[in-house]
Amino acid sequence: MPSFRILRDDGVGDAITRQCFASYDEAYAELESYYADLCCSDDRQYYRIEEDPIDLVA
Repeated sequence: MPSFRILRDDGVGDAITRQCFASYDEAYAELESYYADLCCSDDRQYYRIEEDPIDLVA
């Protein structure tokens, strides 16, 4: 069963990128919560959701 990770576009790790999610929807909900707390004028980071590469090797 695949797992998913959230990666920052700038490649830096943080509290969000250290998490692993059982589904794409769980990862999406985490990002939705992160972005909901920010105003458009805030200095926000940009993220993407990808399938965990460890799962792709197996």
